[in-house]
Amino acid sequence: MSVFAALAAFFAPAAAQVWPERNIRLIVPFPAGGPTDLIARVVSQALGEQLGRTVIIDNRGGAGGVTGTDMVAKSAPDGHTLALTSAGALAIAPALQCMPYQPLRDLRPVSLIAKAPELLIVPGTLPVKSLAEFIALAKASPGKLNYGSTGPGSMSHLASELFKSAAGLDIVHVPYAGSAPAINDILPGRTQMMFSDMQIPLPHVQAGTLRALGVGSARRVAQIPDVPTLAEQGLPGFEAENWYGIVAPAATPAPVVARLHAALTAALRSPEVLRALSGAGAVLIGNSPEEFADYIGAETLKWAAVARASGTKLAD
Repeated sequence: MSVFAALAAFFAPAAAQVWPERNIRLIVPFPAGGPTDLIARVVSQALGEQLGRTVIIDNRGGAGGVTGTDMVAKSAPDGHTLALTSAGALAIAPALQCMPYQPLRDLRPVSLIAKAPELLIVPGTLPVKSLAEFIALAKASPGKLNYGSTGPGSMSHLASELFKSAAGLDIVHVPYAGSAPAINDILPGRTQMMFSDMQIPLPHVQAGTLRALGVGSARRVAQIPDVPTLAEQGLPGFEAENWYGIVAPAATPAPVVARLHAALTAALRSPEVLRALSGAGAVLIGNSPEEFADYIGAETLKWAAVARASGTKLAD
């Protein structure tokens, strides 16, 4: 062990006792207003109350979440700079590009916060009422329909590629810089299909301006119990859920991570957090750092296989 490592190990417990010494910067590597930002703002308030410090949201969008997540990978490992990031930056992007960081080498998983089923939506004006009718329409017009996504390498993108493969469809990808512009273009029918984290289009589905044809979770969701899963509708085994978790720089001392995890677990038990996120269609998780690391590894393998099978490139 180096002298530096030995000193770090010696002082780590003391550091955890005084941490946090100042306010915490929580980088959200996506624009404000999207699903990651929504979850971060709910969780940050409760986490700050647990720690007695303000948790400041810092939106740093770019490259499907990679830009902001990389900032955390390269930050001082003192527990004062964290990221609340998602599947795209931790499990999908490594299959599509040369990464500036390796998630399980350069970041320290703290906890998987929540999962959000991907909802397959179409404009309310599109003349289809079911998944089967949409598949028939797409097969009758190969290459004529477009699907929107929240950006290349996003869960929205890869879920659509998985769907195209499973259903045998030829639909053209139209990437957007986040959820808001993608939703703005599917509402008037400029794109004809999209997979989206459920909490974003749900109000439009309830208003009838968008139509939900299926959910990507293994089971139906309570908020829209009449919408069947894709697996129920002839695509057995289909599952696509976005997910969000908190990570720290890799060298963050274990005692600091342990204290952060304890505070985060308490925050997720807050009735306010449970009500806000469950009402928006997210499923709270709150697992251990080790379980989160294992989950990242499994999801990386899954979506790498989808990327290879579909020939997906970051420039799609």
